[in-house]
Amino acid sequence: MSQSSERIRAHVFVSGRVQGVGYRAATWDTAILLKLNGWVRNLRDGRVEAVFEGTPEQIEEILRWCHQGPPAAVVRQVEVTYEPPEGLRGFDVTR
Repeated sequence: MSQSSERIRAHVFVSGRVQGVGYRAATWDTAILLKLNGWVRNLRDGRVEAVFEGTPEQIEEILRWCHQGPPAAVVRQVEVTYEPPEGLRGFDVTR
């Protein structure tokens, strides 16, 4: 299977028990492993927000992971919006 060179961007909101369970750190680990660019942060309303940029295959993989999260998380909903990529470099955990 050939890897696509096309880049896409997914803007994600994850709700459930996703704060205080290592969700951001585990998202960072997974994004780095998948060689994705973007960022992840906690929101005041208890959700986690993330932006991922990568190939469609990489994005599909991280979105699959987002529905599970780390072992202590209880994911109720994952909302995804696709946007034009901005050419982000690296992956950050922000506040």
